[in-house]
Amino acid sequence: MKAGFQGVHGAYSEVATRRVLGARCTAVPFDSFEEVFDAIERGRVDRGVIPIENSLAGSIHQNYDLLLSHHLHIVAETHLRIEHVLMCHPSSSFRKLTEVRSHPQALAQCSNFLRRNKWLKPVADYDTAGAAKAIIENSALSSGAIAGAFAAELYGLRILKRHLENSPGNFTRFLVIGRTPWRPQRGVKAKCSIAFTPAKNTAGILFRILGVFSLRDIDLLKIESRPDPRSPFEYLFYLDLAGSPKEERVMRALEHLGEMVTHFRLLGAYPVGKGEFYGGR
Repeated sequence: MKAGFQGVHGAYSEVATRRVLGARCTAVPFDSFEEVFDAIERGRVDRGVIPIENSLAGSIHQNYDLLLSHHLHIVAETHLRIEHVLMCHPSSSFRKLTEVRSHPQALAQCSNFLRRNKWLKPVADYDTAGAAKAIIENSALSSGAIAGAFAAELYGLRILKRHLENSPGNFTRFLVIGRTPWRPQRGVKAKCSIAFTPAKNTAGILFRILGVFSLRDIDLLKIESRPDPRSPFEYLFYLDLAGSPKEERVMRALEHLGEMVTHFRLLGAYPVGKGEFYGGR
């Protein structure tokens, strides 16, 4: 199996890919999330693994929008603890560094470390693993990188410090997407992701929509609004719920929901994800 991810080899997305799809899966890097979606649709890869939300930074809205604009299906999920590591060229050392490069979000998540070491100039890069790769390619002895330990191992870099992140509760949820939907299996806990646009000019419509699920004792795991690109100043909602669309109560709830919305899309039904978020550190 081939699976696409955004970034270069060594990225957190590649770690998530190998974790959820297994070591035998061939991880294929792409420059952008759009290219990952296109590669799946064109049959260049079988799956795509994309980050959808971070426990500190929130949702990755670009990928929600791509899920809506492409006719693909969410088929699995996993959670990965993000552990930032400081690394350098094997011929360098901590005292030789003058700058630290990484993705802007990773730099922000390690702001306490950078504040304690003010002589290290933070430099924004396009990718965490890309910053690590550039150290070897450029023989940069005065540059460090903040990325995952897998990137250091892959590029032969020297790990100087671990656990640079401000908060230990830094997790990213990844989705696996494919061309065909997952088939619910007996005994496997499932969840659904849906998107919908509420009917216009209806008082209390969101309250009524939530009641569709409450009346049937269906747990709502996440709900988020986003501007609807098709209608200025109107909104669509993304919602995750516990259960499979093959279950009677979920099926009835979605049918009932259809009476209250102008647009509806089942983005995917998939097994409840496992990973470090569930199994500890």
